[in-house]
Amino acid sequence: MSSRRRRCKRQLIKFTQHIARLISGTLKSDNEDEELESTTERYQPENLEQLQSQTHFSRQELQLLYRGFKNECPSGVVNEDTFKNIYALFFPMGDSAKYAYFLFNAFDKDQNGSLSFEELVCDLSVLLRGTTEEKLNWAFNLYDINKDGHITKEEMFDTLKSIYDLMGKSIHPRLKDEAVRQHVRMFFQKMDINQDGVVTIDEFIDCCQKDENIMQSLKIFDNAV
Repeated sequence: MSSRRRRCKRQLIKFTQHIARLISGTLKSDNEDEELESTTERYQPENLEQLQSQTHFSRQELQLLYRGFKNECPSGVVNEDTFKNIYALFFPMGDSAKYAYFLFNAFDKDQNGSLSFEELVCDLSVLLRGTTEEKLNWAFNLYDINKDGHITKEEMFDTLKSIYDLMGKSIHPRLKDEAVRQHVRMFFQKMDINQDGVVTIDEFIDCCQKDENIMQSLKIFDNAV
């Protein structure tokens, strides 16, 4: 694995840890936590049992995460600009805006322009504790920018280019758009099994499960939090 890929993965792990700390409230100092302890007790997830059945978190973990989230985000949501600003802190060498937008879009299940606690905790559950199939479904959703159930070449190009932009100066020499498109053509030809011009979820999962490098990359968040 190249050093730039290792650096990118380390930063992705740090970002995931940051999001976990954000929704658990541990971004605050110990003193602030003590001062807020009494005020956080009143916060309770509305559908705790349902959320527990949808995630890999226990009831106690969900209660802790929800109290912390409400402390950090009194409005109950995280907007796109805040999300982008957090992401930019972890990738100062490149332009993270586009990839952060795609990531926000993947998190924002109801596409209302803001992330609720439920959306964040469900995705965090998949990234940290999800099965291989759950993680692959999540990755497919990231590439499926318009959420129509298919990945086109342009969607794959836009997503991959945003990743190269994210890595910025850590890539030498910088890849031109045509080089990225060449990579996309190679990946797409491999994934588009029936050659109909789009990649379905079944094709995506089948191809990824046969690729050792992809399967190893799915484990980068294991034990991250």
